[in-house]
Amino acid sequence: MDLRSAIDRYVKTGSHISVGGFTLNRNPMAAVHEIIRQKIKNLHIYAHSNGQAVDELIGAGCISKVEIAYSGTGRFAPTCIRFKKAVQDGSIRVEDYSNYQMSLRFLAGSMGVPFLPTRSSLGTDIIDKWGFTEQMRRKDQRIPDKKLVVTDNPFGNWTGSKKIVLVPAINPDVTIIHAQKCDYQGTVRIEGLTFADVEQVRSAKSVIVTCEELVEPDELRENPDLNKVPFICVDAVVHIPYGAYPTACYRYYDYDPAYLNSYKDAAGNEAGYQAYLEKYIFDMKNHQELIDRIGKKRIQMIKANPKTGYAKGLDRK
Repeated sequence: MDLRSAIDRYVKTGSHISVGGFTLNRNPMAAVHEIIRQKIKNLHIYAHSNGQAVDELIGAGCISKVEIAYSGTGRFAPTCIRFKKAVQDGSIRVEDYSNYQMSLRFLAGSMGVPFLPTRSSLGTDIIDKWGFTEQMRRKDQRIPDKKLVVTDNPFGNWTGSKKIVLVPAINPDVTIIHAQKCDYQGTVRIEGLTFADVEQVRSAKSVIVTCEELVEPDELRENPDLNKVPFICVDAVVHIPYGAYPTACYRYYDYDPAYLNSYKDAAGNEAGYQAYLEKYIFDMKNHQELIDRIGKKRIQMIKANPKTGYAKGLDRK
C-alpha cells in the first residue's frame, strides 16, 4: 500500500496511536510526516521512549494526550523541545510511566489481559503524580479509570515485596513501526534491538509497517527465527527506503547529526518551527522528496558500515 492511503485508512482524528522506535532509532518518520501533511489532529499517542517522531507530531499540533516513559533525542535534545514546550504551556496532557511499566503495558495489551503486575516505581512520585485527572478519566472511556493501582501482594511477602503495582494494558487503534525488511504479506524482520516494537504491534487493532526493503516471502522463510512479527498482525506494508530518516535504521543508515542540529535550532521558537514544517514536510509530496532535498552527499555520510551496522567516521557533533 502507498503511505498516503495507509495513513488515510487507519489514522483518524481522535485516534489512539502508538509509534515504534527508541529515541534516535527507527522512528517511523515518513509516516509521521504524512500524518502531519494530512493535518490529523487530537491524537492520543503512546510510546515507550521515543524522540523525533513524538516531538514533530506534538510540534505540528497533532497530539492532545501522551502516555510515555521518555521523550528525547540524546545530546541533540535530552528532553524533546516541542514536547517540553507543549507540556509547559498546557497544550498537551502527559501521563508518565517508567520504561519498564510502558513495556509491561504494551505486553498486557498484546496478551489480551487488562493489566500486569510489577514493582517498578514503588517509592517514586510516578505513583502519586497523575497527568490525567480522575475527572478526565471518567469522561473518556478509552482511558483507564486509574493511572495504576498499588495493592497487596496476594502471595504474601515471600517474594520480598508486600506491595505490587498494577499497570493497565494499552490497545491502540493503530501502531506504526519502521523495519528493515517486510514481504508483501506483512511478515516483518527487524534487525538489531526491537525495543518495545513487537509488543506495540501485537497490542494494536491495526498495524502499519514501513520498511527499507520489500522482499519476496521466500527470502524471509529462510532463517524464519529472525522474523519478529507474523503477517497475521499487519494490515499495511509500505515500502519506503530511508523511512526512519533523520533517525537511524540499524545496518542501513545512521542518524543525521546535521539535520538534528538544524531541527534543534528551528524547534526553539514558533517562527522557526513553522518554517521547518513548511520546508521539510508541507513542501514535500512524499518522503523521497525529502531525501532528494537532503542530497546524496549527506545520505552517503550516514550510510551504515556492514560490519558494525553504524556509519563509520560520522561527525556526531
